[in-house]
Amino acid sequence: MNARFDAIGLVVSDMAAAVTFYRRLGFAFPEGAEREPHTEAGLPGGLRLLLDTEDTVRSFHPRWQRPSGGGRGSLVLRCDSPADVDTVYDDLVGAGHHGELKPFDAFWGQRYAVVHDPDGNGVDLFAPLPG
Repeated sequence: MNARFDAIGLVVSDMAAAVTFYRRLGFAFPEGAEREPHTEAGLPGGLRLLLDTEDTVRSFHPRWQRPSGGGRGSLVLRCDSPADVDTVYDDLVGAGHHGELKPFDAFWGQRYAVVHDPDGNGVDLFAPLPG
């Protein structure tokens, strides 16, 4: 068997809100993506971030239901510097997104924060601390 990691897929309730959020983080979705039922952004190394609306998923999986309760996964984004963690976090929270965990210097040697995307998925921000 030959299987390889190719993409990360998220189901979104509002494509325009999701595309706007991820574009703010630097993901390059095509023009008009906010009006599509499915879109993709290329990632370094050849991976892709896929967004599908709930209706798209229900079109091939009619019994699919929106998850409830806390999430068990998150996207983890490395920032260029510890100060950038704060800047990105402040930008997203200032734009109205939920800041789950304010930036802090973690004992494991990173500046670390968590913000939620429009569907409540965790987006972890980090940068190694100097020294």
